[in-house]
Amino acid sequence: MIDYAAARQAMVDRQIRPSDVTSYAIISALLDVPREVFLPDALKPLAYFGDPLILGEGRVMLDPWSFAKLMEAVELKRDDLVLDLGCGYGYSTAVIARLAEAVVAVEEDEAMARAAEEALGQLGVDNALVHHGPLRDGAPAHGPYDVVLVEGGIGEFPEAIADQVKIGGRIGAIFSEGPFYGQGRLGLRTEEGVTWRRVFDSTAPVLPGFERVKTFEF
Repeated sequence: MIDYAAARQAMVDRQIRPSDVTSYAIISALLDVPREVFLPDALKPLAYFGDPLILGEGRVMLDPWSFAKLMEAVELKRDDLVLDLGCGYGYSTAVIARLAEAVVAVEEDEAMARAAEEALGQLGVDNALVHHGPLRDGAPAHGPYDVVLVEGGIGEFPEAIADQVKIGGRIGAIFSEGPFYGQGRLGLRTEEGVTWRRVFDSTAPVLPGFERVKTFEF
């Protein structure tokens, strides 16, 4: 029998705090939200491991410390409207919902979207909406957004989603360059587009539709 509460505390003590995540609000949210509720039965025993969890259909649950570092990088505020791309079974959405005013979670796998809605309802999360549709399209009808967080690796950030971010808005994403190297980056939306800066080193499987477009070279 797994003591999930103890595992959750150990995750924070051994993965989050040593990664220099200092936000009390983020640490509190991670301690409050049970990851295992947002996983199918076969994956529940792995809920608090330190690696990305493969959910199937090209979807992952980011490793805890990378997720926490992304949230800290975008400096979530209580009045933020957040776009959560690739929410999977809804864990990231539940955590973000405790830190922001409202969350629009996008999931293109229908079964995962339904499961996310059920799990969020089970925990009484009432400031989140699950939008079923292609991840690369975002959810323009509910924007513009103060913050976008991407729950998986990317090769490039789609212009269509950048257009859904308010001027001055923030984006947190992991740019993956293979299984062993990538960067967690903070993007700032300006009149000219998005400017990026490296925040930490990490990697994650690239989400479908977010691969780098190959250009022809002579």
